[in-house]
Order: sequence, then structure tokens, then C-alpha cells
Amino acid sequence: MPTKTLAPTEYQAFAAFLQKQCGIVLGDNKQYLVRSRLSPLMKSFGLDNLSDLVKHSMRPEQSRLRTAVIEAMTTNETFWFRDNYPYQLLADELLPELAKLGRSIRIWSSACSSGQEPYSMAMVVQETRQRRPGMLMNGVDIVATDLSTQILDQAKSGEYDELALTRGLSPERRRLFFLPSVKGMKVRDEVRRMVNFRQLNLLDSYALLGKFDVIFCRNVLIYFSAEDKGKILRQFAAALNPGGYLVLGASESLAGLTDQFEMLRFPAGIIHRKR
Repeated sequence: MPTKTLAPTEYQAFAAFLQKQCGIVLGDNKQYLVRSRLSPLMKSFGLDNLSDLVKHSMRPEQSRLRTAVIEAMTTNETFWFRDNYPYQLLADELLPELAKLGRSIRIWSSACSSGQEPYSMAMVVQETRQRRPGMLMNGVDIVATDLSTQILDQAKSGEYDELALTRGLSPERRRLFFLPSVKGMKVRDEVRRMVNFRQLNLLDSYALLGKFDVIFCRNVLIYFSAEDKGKILRQFAAALNPGGYLVLGASESLAGLTDQFEMLRFPAGIIHRKR
């Protein structure tokens, strides 16, 4: 009978491997998470138990299995206009201020998952253009990255089923920015074309992405060790233009991690600005 449990030493070795590969910190009590995420891969790769699956995934020559394992372990939970306030700040504060620079504005969705975050940004830009004609004449460039190539393919398609469409999307935005499709609804081309999707591991260099005015990294840092958080934040600071903005998740803090940002309080919420 196939076993779906790992010995403590196997679990510890896999946790160390996963952290080195993509920065995710499993902790000591996540056996259930490994089991639930990886068990479906056993049949796909013709392996009889979870122990063999994990051992094979850590071998250099097993690149296809390793990629599948990392993608399965990557959290892809997301929905439209999550927490709302970052998008309100983007519309009411950041875009009007950045438009005064007289050049194209660059925004990065650094863990875009299946695309709801960057497409939400693009909708805010479209709404701002309708509300304030001429303000964003120099253009807005949205770059969206994720570790998982599989989830990026899904994001690029811009197509979502009914369940995904109910999570945070108002009927008005659904009417304005989507068209019916076989799967459910598809983001209109004029919105999809605003987003450039690219594969990126946040532990790697960001140099090829260029400089940004705003970086969204929401509900992501919680999965990394303090050391890796510090590295990522230093790289974010280097990737931001002077005075650029970093938007984190509602429960995330920079305390004790970096002094390269100052915290700004707005009625809608908190964001961080590069010093």
C-alpha cells in the first residue's frame, strides 16, 4: 500500500531543500501540507510513495519532477482587489503623484499567482483614465512575476471560472472588463495587454526587470526566513526608483528587517516609501 508520510529526517531534508530552492520555510509541523500538495504527483510520476517522490525531486537530473514539486508547494491563493485599500491608494494617491513625473509609470506585482493582482491594477489604471482623462498620458507598465510557470500560463490566458470570478470582483467591473468565455469569463484584451508576465524566483536577481515606481509584495514575505526576507527587501529597495513605494500585506511589517523604507499612513491603510 503506498505510504503518504515522511520520516522526520526525510521531512527535515525536504524542508531544507525547499527553502534553498525557493525560500519557502515549512517549519516543523507541516507534514500535512507536504502530503496534501505532493500526493497527487505520485501517480503522475509513477512513484509508489511520498518518500520516493521527495528523494527523486532532490536529485539534480530530475528537473521536471523538481519543478512540479516546487510548483505544487507554492501557495497560489489570491483574489480580485484583495483587501481593497492598496488599490484605493493606487488610484487616489500613487498614480496622481507619479503622473507628475512626466514619464511612464512602472508597477511590479512580484508574486502574481493566477493574475488577479496585476489585472486588478490594470483595471484601476483604466478606471483612472476614464475618471481623469489625460492624467496618465505617458503610460503605465505593469510587470507581473511568479515562481510557477504553470500558474503564469493560467494568468496569461486571463480566463477564470465562476468561482474565481466571485472572489472580490464587483458586478460592475465584471461587466466592464470581462467577456464570456468557454471556461467562464475572460479579461478583455485591452486589460490583458497592459500586463507583462515573467517567471522569477524572488531569491534570484531582479536586475533584468529594470526599475519600478511601485512594487506590490503582498502576503508573500510570511513564507520566508528572516534572512531571506532581508535579502528580498534589499533587492526591492534597489529595484525601486528614488521615493518609490512598496506595498505589503495587511499583516506584514518591516520592523527589524530593513531601514531602507519609511512607513506612510493614509486613511485607507499603510504603505512604505523608499528613503
